[in-house]
Amino acid sequence: MTNFFNGLKGFRRGPWEMVASVLIALGVVMLMQPFYLPLFTYSFIVTLVGTVMFIIVSHFPE
Repeated sequence: MTNFFNGLKGFRRGPWEMVASVLIALGVVMLMQPFYLPLFTYSFIVTLVGTVMFIIVSHFPE
């Protein structure tokens, strides 16, 4: 677990790609749930932030 946080602090690709992937998955789940309108409202923004973050993070060093 400390290796994960050290990777985040050191701007390593692996941990940041995981965070971006979780954001993308969270945005898709928010989009598909029918119960709570604010989650649906912000689902596109969360998915977009995760996607842009993934594109940027893919340029970080291994």
